[in-house]
Amino acid sequence: MNVKMEKVETNVVKLEVVVEAAKFNEALKKSYNKNSKRFNVPGFRKGKAPMNIIKKYYGVEALYEDAINFCCDDTYPKALDDNNITPVDYPQIDVVQIEEGKDFIYTAIVVVKPEVELGEYKGVEVKNIEYKVGEEEVEKQLKSMQEKSARIETKAEGTVEKGNIAVIDFKGFIDGVAFEGGEGKDFSLEIGSGTFIDTFEDQLVGTKVSESKEIKVTFPESYGREDLNGKPALFEVTVNEIKVKELPALDDEFAKEVSEFDTMAELKSDIEKNISESNDLRAKRELEEEIITVACENAKVEIPEAMIENETNQMIKDLEMRLKYQGLDLETYYAYTNNTEEKMREFMKEGAFKKVKTDLVIEAIVKAENVDATEEEMKEKALEIAKQYGDKELDKMVDLLVQSQGHLIKQDVVREKAIKMLVEGAKIV
Repeated sequence: MNVKMEKVETNVVKLEVVVEAAKFNEALKKSYNKNSKRFNVPGFRKGKAPMNIIKKYYGVEALYEDAINFCCDDTYPKALDDNNITPVDYPQIDVVQIEEGKDFIYTAIVVVKPEVELGEYKGVEVKNIEYKVGEEEVEKQLKSMQEKSARIETKAEGTVEKGNIAVIDFKGFIDGVAFEGGEGKDFSLEIGSGTFIDTFEDQLVGTKVSESKEIKVTFPESYGREDLNGKPALFEVTVNEIKVKELPALDDEFAKEVSEFDTMAELKSDIEKNISESNDLRAKRELEEEIITVACENAKVEIPEAMIENETNQMIKDLEMRLKYQGLDLETYYAYTNNTEEKMREFMKEGAFKKVKTDLVIEAIVKAENVDATEEEMKEKALEIAKQYGDKELDKMVDLLVQSQGHLIKQDVVREKAIKMLVEGAKIV
């Protein structure tokens, strides 16, 4: 095999690969062995006709397609390795010469990973990020705990009031026609929660049990469904039951019931501690992101469109997977959010560009600083992963992860070490 490399444009190279005639003839034989069963030749059982008969009857060209694939599969990866090329997309293959008994020649146009010109990344100056714990945050968590511990009682008399839970039957109409998704039975609606659109909940205030009422509302312009956006609607609603929440008092008894603490003061202190730890973690991550952003802004790199497209494809796949866990699919999501795949791709493009550039810059810093991962560090990372899965046989799981996913674990470790180096060297003002 002989390979010539030529730079076509930025981040694009052209390889001309010459495969010896003997190797191409071997590929023709492999193609014959793969396809012999599909050839019908008079006088021979199906799949039993010799290669020379097949060539005479069908022409040697019938074997070319798979022979080309065999040759490219055998030679293209080696051509990349020999020329230290890292492709970021599938190559564009063109056949230059193909004939039995002669060298097989093809070209491959390859989009390659770009070179990064690092700017200032050590000692970059960023503002300190700090989030203090406010009393309202503690009260908000206490209120949430109180709500979860509330007792729900049926309201024997009276009408629907704010804060009540109205159990209702409803059916919605637009221009006198019932619409899909506009009907419910025995639906528990907390009045004032903002669950339903417009003034739906407010209009229920004052309604008695077993009383029916017509409620007029207008859907928001950006509701997410073309058939409902901005449309006025009428709902026929019947109140089946009214319930009230009995909230427990926020005292020491409450603290004992909902936590391991004996007093409300201890519970508040623990909530404040947890919020503080969460805030510190948030600040740490945001500081890291800011430092990385500065390093990326200072770096120069021309990113091939193929890399951004591939990253966008991955983001779409990730979205599809998350929706699948929720029992949804992309088409339903697009319909309800008034979106299309084209719009979603355009929306994701900026994020994809930022992700690709960040990965390239960090990779360049890792290379420039000779950041590496020790076996011990890789095992520690594997242990973190194993614990997330709750595996009981941690030692076995760690060994398995290092063996099967060692390359990915190493990537994570060196990336984290590089980011830690950037943070430790940054000037926090």
